Amino acid sequence: MTRGTAWVLALMVMAATRAAAAGTSFDVPPLMQPPVASEHPGKLIWAELMTPDLEAAKRFYGGLFGWSFRDIRAPSVEYSVALLDGAPIAGLVQRTARPASKPQPAWVPFLSVPSVRAAAQAIAARGGRQLVAPRAVRHRGRQAVYADPQGAVFAVCNSHSGDPPDVLAAPGEWIWSALVTKDPAADAAFYHEVFGFEVFDLPRGARGAHLILASEQYARASVNPLPQDGDVRPHWIDFIRVDSAADTAARASSLGGRVLVEPHADRHGGLVALLADPAGALIGVMEWNVAAGAGGAK
Repeated sequence: MTRGTAWVLALMVMAATRAAAAGTSFDVPPLMQPPVASEHPGKLIWAELMTPDLEAAKRFYGGLFGWSFRDIRAPSVEYSVALLDGAPIAGLVQRTARPASKPQPAWVPFLSVPSVRAAAQAIAARGGRQLVAPRAVRHRGRQAVYADPQGAVFAVCNSHSGDPPDVLAAPGEWIWSALVTKDPAADAAFYHEVFGFEVFDLPRGARGAHLILASEQYARASVNPLPQDGDVRPHWIDFIRVDSAADTAARASSLGGRVLVEPHADRHGGLVALLADPAGALIGVMEWNVAAGAGGAK
């Protein structure tokens, strides 16, 4: 992901955020209904897909994960809320960029923070860049979008209705995030300072360092080195829990997506695969063995 792509992503998120803040014509649902009092700093609580073809994305993700969709339209943006059994899971934003910008469609993770203002100060102090300034979103809370010091794009959110509980994700829900970056140790230190993560250094694998970010005794994300070959930029990849990684990968291909990394066992006990949707946005899937104890930080 290039620096220019990061700014295009930011403009896409900003368009949806401004529309959401504009009034009753753009009512995004609260994350939790009824509201809860719990907050889980550092937890992935939401994600938004920036795509040039909203209808194609809905067909793909609906067929892949069983999501349904509720469209929300405003003068400046076309937006759809993805739902699983009636509960909001993600947002999909259509934004066609100018041909010269050639953006890479992508998912942007939203991480929980107790204060967006405090997070903004911590991010700026530690070398991050603000892409979309903090603002209130009706029913949702406050949120903002940033790039970390190595360029990976992420968002922060303080949900007015509280955060989803720390329980094992059901199939179709977010279960994991992975940060792929040039300097895992330096980026892990950045997220430690901003979110208060504990950092666990696992034994080095064939590709080098592998770090775990944890909070409240739950593993939240891994930090991994970029591949040595190619022109891949630092980025986040978010994972959905599925019943079968192999079946989901096959279904992704039949729906017009691509399998970038075939299903394989990861070091934490699950089966994972990396997919691309029809527009090229990356998403991970994880088949998790419940006996392995998902989420517990060791």
